Amino acid sequence: MKIIKRNTLRRGGFAGLRETRMIMGPSIFPQRRESGTSTGIGRLCYLADARFLPHGDTRMHTHLEIDIISIMVEGRIRHEGSLEDGRELQVDDIQVQRAGGEGFSHNEINPDDSKNRMIQLWVIPENKGEPAAYQMFHAEAGKRIRIYGGPPDQDETIAARTIIDVAHINAGESIDQPGRSLVFVTSGVGKCDDKTLREGYLVETRDFNYKAKTDSKLILAYEL
Repeated sequence: MKIIKRNTLRRGGFAGLRETRMIMGPSIFPQRRESGTSTGIGRLCYLADARFLPHGDTRMHTHLEIDIISIMVEGRIRHEGSLEDGRELQVDDIQVQRAGGEGFSHNEINPDDSKNRMIQLWVIPENKGEPAAYQMFHAEAGKRIRIYGGPPDQDETIAARTIIDVAHINAGESIDQPGRSLVFVTSGVGKCDDKTLREGYLVETRDFNYKAKTDSKLILAYEL
């Protein structure tokens, strides 16, 4: 098991947000990968833990051939862009945007007087030239939901061999993920083997088992 602690990494940012990059895959950052970051798993190539400044935004910008997942942890975001303009994300809302071959433009805005917190992940699509797409999910206490990946014969999520789940675990309960996985603790404290894991820890492991000491929220990435 390898544990990467957010507070040991460099804090950076741009425009109206400050972020810590936890995953920087070599396919996206061949020469600019920061020391101590993970290279990811499967086609998951980026994870950043970000706080928007009060009324901060990312400014309008464009993406091509990348799938972008935004998970609200604190506060809210107002979404502007070529896909589903005007949407609002509140705590535990999850936004998935596929740029595909046609691309999309977006600006994520903090409408409030206080900082918020959002986790953003990037996944490289398996096939180029796909149409742009948009999906929304909502995570709930005591449940584990799939937000990305799965077989091509379903349309509940974007089909891919790289799977991303969000799990909300009540205190005293456990969760397992067999095989190799990469797990980010967005809130809470728990135990995995003899290790204590807490908010801001990224874990690279096999046969993951987590028992929550407090109510916890996890992002789990693995491959089919």
